[in-house]
Amino acid sequence: MSDKTVRELAEVVGIPLERFLEQLKEAGLSASDPDDVIDDQEKFKLLAHLRKRHGKAETDPEAAAPKRITLKRSTKTELKQASPPGSAVKTVSVEVRKQKTYIKRSEAHVSDDQKEAERAKLALDEQKKRLAEEEERRRQQQALKAQPAGDDSQPVEVAPTIVEEAAPVVAVSPAIEVSAEKPEAEIVVEPVQQKAESPVVELTEEQRLEKEKKERLEAAVQRNAEKVKKKAEAKQQQTLHKKKAEFKPTRGTVPEVDVDSARSGDPRRGKGKKAKPQPKRDKSDFEPDIQARHKFEKPVAPTVYEVTIPETIIVSDLAQKMNVKAAEVIKHLMKLGIMTTINQTIDQETAVILVEEMGHKPIMQSEDDFEKEMLAEVMAESDEVKVVGRAPIVTIMGHVDHGKTSLLDYIRKTRVAAGEAGGITQHIGAYQVRTDHGAVTFLDTPGHAAFTAMRARGAEVTDIVIVVVAADDGVMPQTKEAIEHARAANVPIIVALNKIDKNEANPDRVMQELATLNVVPEEWGGDVQFLKVSAKTGVGIDDLIEALIVQAEVLELTAPKEGVASGVCIESRLDKGRGAVATVLIQKGTLNKGDFVLCGHEYGRIRAMFDENAHAIKTAGPSTPVEILGLSGTPDAGDELLVVQNERVARELAAHREERKKSSRHAAMGASKLDDVFSRMTAGETSTLNVVIKTDVQGSLEALRESLVGLSTDEVQVKCIFGGVGGINEGDANLALASNAILIGFNVRADAVARKLIEEKDIDLHYYSIIYEAIDEVKRAISGMLAPDIQEKIVGLAEVRDVFRSPKFGAVAGCMVIDGFVKRNLPIRVLRNNVVIYEGQLESLRRFKDDVTEVKMGMECGIGVKNYNDVQNGDQIEVFERIEVRREI
Repeated sequence: MSDKTVRELAEVVGIPLERFLEQLKEAGLSASDPDDVIDDQEKFKLLAHLRKRHGKAETDPEAAAPKRITLKRSTKTELKQASPPGSAVKTVSVEVRKQKTYIKRSEAHVSDDQKEAERAKLALDEQKKRLAEEEERRRQQQALKAQPAGDDSQPVEVAPTIVEEAAPVVAVSPAIEVSAEKPEAEIVVEPVQQKAESPVVELTEEQRLEKEKKERLEAAVQRNAEKVKKKAEAKQQQTLHKKKAEFKPTRGTVPEVDVDSARSGDPRRGKGKKAKPQPKRDKSDFEPDIQARHKFEKPVAPTVYEVTIPETIIVSDLAQKMNVKAAEVIKHLMKLGIMTTINQTIDQETAVILVEEMGHKPIMQSEDDFEKEMLAEVMAESDEVKVVGRAPIVTIMGHVDHGKTSLLDYIRKTRVAAGEAGGITQHIGAYQVRTDHGAVTFLDTPGHAAFTAMRARGAEVTDIVIVVVAADDGVMPQTKEAIEHARAANVPIIVALNKIDKNEANPDRVMQELATLNVVPEEWGGDVQFLKVSAKTGVGIDDLIEALIVQAEVLELTAPKEGVASGVCIESRLDKGRGAVATVLIQKGTLNKGDFVLCGHEYGRIRAMFDENAHAIKTAGPSTPVEILGLSGTPDAGDELLVVQNERVARELAAHREERKKSSRHAAMGASKLDDVFSRMTAGETSTLNVVIKTDVQGSLEALRESLVGLSTDEVQVKCIFGGVGGINEGDANLALASNAILIGFNVRADAVARKLIEEKDIDLHYYSIIYEAIDEVKRAISGMLAPDIQEKIVGLAEVRDVFRSPKFGAVAGCMVIDGFVKRNLPIRVLRNNVVIYEGQLESLRRFKDDVTEVKMGMECGIGVKNYNDVQNGDQIEVFERIEVRREI
């Protein structure tokens, strides 16, 4: 403790300076000025004065010294938090407070047991002192009584001897702190002995009673001392047991002290000798503490967990749910014959077997449980709403260029087909037409073979299917496919025989072809309506509308108009000015502007709604096609649209669906990798054609990607690196450059930055507006990557008439060309009895003595076969050439 001035000490103590000067004056210190210095002795003097003033007993300076000192430290620092450019830097003040308490060693070692032993020792000392004084008084009284009797002998001195044993010292190792031994006291009363020279004095009855009383008192004191000693020993044993249980000596520590040996004070007892067994204590004297028992017991039975298992689960996630290491899970999977890694997925059945194998309880969980729980409130509201009649949803299907869109144009009085590239429909269009008999919703699907998925989606959401067949063309492949889609969706079919106004039209032939597909007209006893129409002149259009209305009335189509809305996404695209735009068809309920919707793995709040004529609307009822803005991205065509309670539910469900989609895609990739291992090993090297596709709408992307991937062969594989909706940007160009891919833009164009990068890096970019042109272009590229076929063509045949021996060429065959021609340097085969016995090259070809390059049919020549001399009469020499034929798919 350093010397300080009065002012500094007042600041440390935390009291006003004037009050501190008054306390110094009351303590009798000489310091009277704020700048006077106070040393340590004066500080202790001031502390003793204050203790006495507050009622505490005055003690010596050593006892007045502080038993513990507490140091408090506080440090303040500032942290600067990073912020976006242009904004102010945030500063956070951090204050760290530390407090340390130092305890004096003597104070720290004094325990409650030691204090109790000290109090017992003081009580024994006072009791022994009082007994000694009483004994001295009685001895003096006896001496006084004996002197008047005339006896000159010396008085008898009865001196009780009080023996105190010093408390034994226990050597405590630095590693183990043992509380100091309680002082023990024993009262030994020696028998009263008379001096040899003193005469025997006979005690009176009063003195004898007094002596017996004294002996009983001494015996009681001795028993009390023994009892106190036993209690002190029992408490010390309990303290030592607790400290030994909490402390485990490590390497380098001093061995434990034999406390019993040190207590007994026997110098003969060694350090390593065992102490004598302690006598049994009565339960009333000593009750063991519950805390002295073990505080932790190792579980003897393994913990069984309830493990929820989805349809697919990653190995690491499964190990985490069972609270085991992933290596243990992989080891059990290997025992089951399944080789997996920590990041691979396993199916639900395998996971259930594994969890049961490891002793846990599996709970199979469906992927839809989470969605059902989140949407329980919405579903409950929708079930209570009453249903009303709705407009029929009609899908127009058929082969390409059979007049589907033209027929719809006449009904809608518009010119949609004129706006389509190549005159064919490449988007699925949704329109609502109001007629005299009510509203009808039409879905126009493409007829090209690539748009199979679009036609399938159209058949799934429709009520009635109109199959358009050109009367001059007949039943085509897409016509058969449309009929199959309608039957799979279990919806009624109406056949429209279009182009009936043409001279080449033959409706009867078309009806016969459809009858072979079990589409029998009503005129022939079937259940399918056949209507003859013309999209150009309008013949039969009214009959077609009337047939639709009648069919809709038979079906009795109803849907709830009130309550939350739900529907299906028909098409989606990315608009540069409006963002993600989705065309949806409402199936039930009413969709309002501002609703929170979930569509596939995309979500958002509806910012605006438009009908098929681009007019803004605020509500849309059942069977109404609308365009909505505000989704987080472009959903996939065919995704379900659902209105949810709030944005939180929509966001959580979208994240759940995205995670499920990623898991299924990851599982499919892992399965395909495992399945293709041996096929790749046997097939050898294969060429890969990488493509990056950007389209205007989601449906075209799906159709184009499936069509191009379907062009893959065993030798050339078409791989779609990336497919998206919207214009070609710089990221698409960089991806095509890094993966050496062809960049395909379908009804989209590249922006300025992407165009500059494409020109600099010479990226292969192709623009298309008609889907079959893109397919044909990729097909030609694949054909160029295929290895050509090698074909053999026999060009001539010569018969051996005689064999000559030449010192230069060996055996020379004299031949007659009986077919074709023989040409030098072409490969040949030697035939004997129409069996090939040798295949090689022509070494020489001569006619008479001249070397020639070619000998035609009907002429003689001499042929030397290279490295072959076993030519005989009657053999035939076949001349052929190898031709490379380009392969096409």
